[in-house]
Amino acid sequence: MFGPNETRWWRLLPDGRVACDLCPRDCRLHEGQRGLCFVRLREGDRMVLDTWGRSSGFCIDPIEKKPLYHFYPGSSVLSFGTAGCNLSCKFCQNWDMSKSREMDTLMDRALPEELARAAKNWGAESVAFTYNDPVIFAEYAIDVAEACRSQGVRTVAVTAGYINEIPRREFFSWMDAANVDLKSFSEDFYYRVTGGHLKPVLDTLVYLRCETSVWLEITTLLIPGHNDSEEEITALCRWIQKELGPDVPLHFSAFHPDYKMLNVRSTPPETLRKARRRALSEGLKYVYTGNIKDDEGGRTTCPSCGEILIERDGYRVSRYALETGGRCSRCHAAIPGHFEDPDRFSSFGNRRMPVLIHPGE
Repeated sequence: MFGPNETRWWRLLPDGRVACDLCPRDCRLHEGQRGLCFVRLREGDRMVLDTWGRSSGFCIDPIEKKPLYHFYPGSSVLSFGTAGCNLSCKFCQNWDMSKSREMDTLMDRALPEELARAAKNWGAESVAFTYNDPVIFAEYAIDVAEACRSQGVRTVAVTAGYINEIPRREFFSWMDAANVDLKSFSEDFYYRVTGGHLKPVLDTLVYLRCETSVWLEITTLLIPGHNDSEEEITALCRWIQKELGPDVPLHFSAFHPDYKMLNVRSTPPETLRKARRRALSEGLKYVYTGNIKDDEGGRTTCPSCGEILIERDGYRVSRYALETGGRCSRCHAAIPGHFEDPDRFSSFGNRRMPVLIHPGE
C-alpha cells in the first residue's frame, strides 16, 4: 500500500520544478503549487495527494448506473469519489465535486479497509471509483482496491481514461471493470471543450481491450451541435469495431445543460436512438441508450438469434434469461461479460441509497 499522501509518477527537474508524470497534463510545479487536478501538489521536493483517505460521500447504487450492463447485472455497488479532475469539461455533470477547490468539502473519512468492510456489510459486490476521475487519486484507489481484493470485493473505475502509459498499467492492474468516457471522436472537441486530447483516451481503450482482463464498457455523452453528427458517430463506431471489436458495450447518454454549457439544449431522445441504430448498423453488437426512457435501448439482446436476454426498467433488471455462464437461453450463444443469476444479489433496483461508512460516529 502507498499510505497517506504518498504519490508516485513524478520527478525532480534540473530547473528545480517537480514534474507530475501521472497524466498527459505534464504539470510542472514550484513549491506549494498544485496541478490542474488540484489534488496533487508539491511539498518540498516531492508530490503529495491531498485527498487520500477522504471522500465527498458514499452511495449504494445499482451497477447499471455506472453504467455497466455486462458486469454482474442486478448487483449493487458502493460508489464514492473525492474532489478534483484532470480534464476541464465545460459540460461536467458532477462539477460540484470534480471542480471543487475546497478540500474541506471532503468530510468523510474513508480508509481503504473501512471501505472494503462497508461494501461487504452492505452486500455490495463491488466498489466504484466515480463522481470524479479516479486517475487523479490513483494511489488511493489502488490502496482501496487492494483492501477490497482481500475481502473478495471487486473494484470498478469510472474514468475518462486520461492517464500516461506507466501509471496506466499499475492502476488498471487492480481494477476488475472500467467504464471509460469517450467524450467525442474529435481532437478539436477534446481540445476546446475538455482541455485535453483524444489520442491518450484511445490509447487507454486499446490497452484495456487488448492487454488486460479488465471488463470494458464505453460511454459517450451526446451533446447537441457538438459531438452528435452522423459523421462523427459513424467514425467513432467504425474505430471501436476495428480497434476494440464488436463485443465492447457502447452507451450513448443524454446531455442536460450544466456547468458552463447551460445554453445548450438537452439531447433529444431520438438523437440517442438514431445513434444506437447507426452503431448497430456498423456491426457493434451491444449498444445502449442512457438518461432517457427507452425500453429497447436498455435491453441486452442475443446478436445470434434476437432473444431478449436482459430487460431493464431504468436501472432495475426486470427480465433475466441468461443461462449459467452467460449463454443465451434460446440458442446457447456465449454473451461477453461477467454474469451471475441476479436473484442472489441484494438488488437496490433504481434507488440510490446514501450510506454512512462510520454509522456509530
